[in-house]
Amino acid sequence: MTPCFKRPVSEIAPGRQVCQTPAIDDQRAASYAFIPSTDVPPVVERAEGCTLFFADGREVIDAGGGAIAVNIGHGRSQVADAVAEATRRVSYVIPPWVTEERVALVELLRNRWLPPELTRVGFTSGGSESVDTAIRLAITHFTSVGQPERRKVIGREASYHGVTLASLAVGGHRARRSGFEQVLVDHPRMPNFDTEGLVRVIETEGPETIAAVIAEPVIGATAGALIPPDDWWSGVRTICDDHGILLITDEVMTGFGRTGRKFGIDHWDVVPDIMVGGKGLSGGYAPLGGVFATDQVVGPIADAGRGLMFFTYSAHSAACAAGISALTILEDEDLVAASTTKGANFLERLRPLEAHPNVTEVRGLGLMIGIELTANPVTGGSVSGTSGGLGARVVAEAMRRGVWVYPAGDGHVPDALLIGPPFTITDAEMDRVVTVVTESITTVYGD
Repeated sequence: MTPCFKRPVSEIAPGRQVCQTPAIDDQRAASYAFIPSTDVPPVVERAEGCTLFFADGREVIDAGGGAIAVNIGHGRSQVADAVAEATRRVSYVIPPWVTEERVALVELLRNRWLPPELTRVGFTSGGSESVDTAIRLAITHFTSVGQPERRKVIGREASYHGVTLASLAVGGHRARRSGFEQVLVDHPRMPNFDTEGLVRVIETEGPETIAAVIAEPVIGATAGALIPPDDWWSGVRTICDDHGILLITDEVMTGFGRTGRKFGIDHWDVVPDIMVGGKGLSGGYAPLGGVFATDQVVGPIADAGRGLMFFTYSAHSAACAAGISALTILEDEDLVAASTTKGANFLERLRPLEAHPNVTEVRGLGLMIGIELTANPVTGGSVSGTSGGLGARVVAEAMRRGVWVYPAGDGHVPDALLIGPPFTITDAEMDRVVTVVTESITTVYGD
């Protein structure tokens, strides 16, 4: 049994002690990596609010919300308590069975979060599983209505939907698809924001072969908060309706308040046939994803006597408890509105970066903000293609200075920084992030 030592109260916070195992040395930390590396990963001892406390004594502002996942902030004891209570009640039962946490989360989502059209609610262990399930759901729908030839899913050229083979196949993230192209299903791909281009793809492939179109409301990991034109989403919705194609929105990164609305698609008043979620659904406190669909999508599957296979840990009760607690905090503290106001504030603080010769644009919705990096004016070429990963170097430099930001770009779309902190971020923390990001870009690229 691993021994547990109490750290002195004075080292943490008045009146509080935490149980901590012995310090992790570099050798133990390096042994954690699945793929061996000479790099020693950082060791995080604890987290509070927007701050990560590292074992080497550093305090790092989590301006990336981990992987754009943390929305309610770190260290929420009520979430931990809810998870503990759910675990004491039930450790594991198979996903089709009902527990209090499972049905309560379904009820909360239906009654207070989802568009009224999305009545069917299912859970997974995260975003990749959610997208994988949505793809299987769309194909099963058409098989159930006697159209098995509808098996293609149109993705977008710049997109990321996860790392299962199915989600990689519909995504366009070149770096993450690399080495797998020979085994990925060849799904068609549409231009980023060109509805006429989507129509051409449908006509070329044959509309009778298309099951669904999938896209992120705001492009995240491949492009750094790239926002579509105002009429793009309504155009895609109309095109899908005209051809009997299902529309899937990937809200894994944009959902649950990240863009200042409950869901990113709400900015364009469009309702998809299938929506997937993750990340913010549990605020980063537990592996939890969601798949939400209309009765029109799910009904024919039931009528045909078919089902949709679950993952072993889908709808885990402890994860559902974390989801209930996180969504309750978002509501009780009005944090979706905070994402709107703080996001606008943060964006304005970052706007002066556009004067930097290596910054193309600063953009965003809510607390999902991207800083697109451009080529070095001396060496030329695209950032991702010829600069040796300068975006990653900016991220590393910011970390050295005490701020974590999320790297974006896929080897095709230019490098970008993605900023997505907890919705509880303070003005002082925003100021610190602006200073560090500015200094880091200047240090990496030069004056």
